Amino acid sequence: MNVRGQMWTSPEALRRSHRNVLRAEEPGLTGIGMEPSFGIGQRALLVRTRDGNVLWDCVPLLDAAVVDGVAAMGGLAAIAISHPHFYAAMVDWSHAFGRVPVYVHAADRRHVMRPDRVIEYWDGDHRDLPGGLTLVRCGGHFDGSTLLHWPEGAKGRGALLTGDTIQAVPNRRAVSFMYSYPNYIPLPAEAVRRIAEAVEPLAFDRIYGGWFDRVVPARAKAIVARSAGRYLKAIGSHQASP
Repeated sequence: MNVRGQMWTSPEALRRSHRNVLRAEEPGLTGIGMEPSFGIGQRALLVRTRDGNVLWDCVPLLDAAVVDGVAAMGGLAAIAISHPHFYAAMVDWSHAFGRVPVYVHAADRRHVMRPDRVIEYWDGDHRDLPGGLTLVRCGGHFDGSTLLHWPEGAKGRGALLTGDTIQAVPNRRAVSFMYSYPNYIPLPAEAVRRIAEAVEPLAFDRIYGGWFDRVVPARAKAIVARSAGRYLKAIGSHQASP
């Protein structure tokens, strides 16, 4: 993050100063990030399924090398976005792969600054995607903040792709929940309970956050429940369990 605050740039300038990197996370899952680090250092995830590939979130940079790399893995069937901090280049990514649909929760529609016919707004708390994937609206970070449930991840034990709605912490044995990470503004108890309740019915053993190496590799479901309880206790909630 830039200590001088936000600054404007352009896709052309980014391509001169940065490059995309692809990194295998596990079979069927590839991370897409930028070097050197840009913005808050976030990365996207490409999920490969039998019914086509889904890109989870988008990084701001789109260059020929990453287009070729993703095309070599089968291209894209759809793009799904966790929250507005990943909106910037989502239309460019869609157009580069044949104008595939971009799924954005309708609760965050007002944050879309570049309308396009490829954007499909969805309502409710769940939306099925190709390959058995499911979008799950949790709220919290934004009204429409969404997770992606990947049942075949973690060798069939299930994985959640969480952006920073559920944030894996560096020791990988806990997660956290925040309204604003750069400004250290916490979420209220009600929002944390909603997130915990939204994922409780899901089968998952692993979490992939919004950054390289921010992963909970095992026992993630129990870790989310325990971390939510710890969070609620720390902020003085009278109901310390979700």
